[in-house]
Amino acid sequence: MLKRKAIGLSDTGVVRNTNQDSYYLDPKGRFFIVADGMGGYIGGKEASEISIKTISRYLEENWESSFSSDLIIRQSIVDANEDILKAQELNPELSQMGTTVVVILFRGGYSWYGHVGDSRLYRLRNSLLEKLTDDHTWISNAVRRGELSQEQIRSHPWRHLLLQCLGRRDLNPIDVEKLETLPGDLLLLCSDGLTEELRDQEIARILTDENLVDSQAKVANLIETAKRAGGSDNITVLLVEEP
Repeated sequence: MLKRKAIGLSDTGVVRNTNQDSYYLDPKGRFFIVADGMGGYIGGKEASEISIKTISRYLEENWESSFSSDLIIRQSIVDANEDILKAQELNPELSQMGTTVVVILFRGGYSWYGHVGDSRLYRLRNSLLEKLTDDHTWISNAVRRGELSQEQIRSHPWRHLLLQCLGRRDLNPIDVEKLETLPGDLLLLCSDGLTEELRDQEIARILTDENLVDSQAKVANLIETAKRAGGSDNITVLLVEEP
C-alpha cells in the first residue's frame, strides 16, 4: 500500500506574538491531527500540545486492538480532555486553558474523522471543495437555524464564541464520522486562523492552482495568503494526499 503524503505548517500570523496551535503527522501516514489552543500563551500552547500527545499516543497504542476505529478516535479525544483537566487542577494558572481538535485516521481499509470546536476538515475532489466538519460555535448554530446569513457571520461579534472545546467537564458532543475518500482526494485540516481570513472559494482556488506544483507549495501559499488578508490569529494547515 502506498504511504500517504502529508505536509503541515504552522505560523504565528501577523497580529499575535506567540503560536498556540499544534499539529501532528504520523510518520507511517496513518493519522493526522490539528489543535488550536486557547487560554493565554502558556495555557493555550500547553492544551494543544497535551491533546496532540495524548491522542497520538492512544491511537498508536490501540492501533492493533480489536476496538473499532470510531471508538478509538472518540476515546483518544476523551483521554485528551481528561489530561487537560488534570493539568488545570495541578496548575491553577492554567485553569482556563482549552483547545479545539480535528483528527483523521486511515485504518483497516476505512477512513474516519473526529473533531471538537472550530478547527476544520475539508475534502477537495475534482476541483470541488467540501467542508466536512460542522463548527461547534454559536454562529454556526445560528446559521443552521436560519437566523444569520453566510455574509453576516463574517463580521458578527460572536463569531468566535465556542460551544465546545477540550478542557471542559461537560465535553459533548464529540463528532466522529466515517470519511469517504478516493485516489487523488486532498484532505485539508486547519485551525480557524486560516478560515477566519479566507473564504472557502479562495481556499479552493489555491488548492487547484496548477502553478502550485505540490502540496508543500499549496500549504505555504494558503498561509501566506491568509497573512496578507490580515493574519489576525495563528494559522495551521495540514494537507493530506490520498494516493
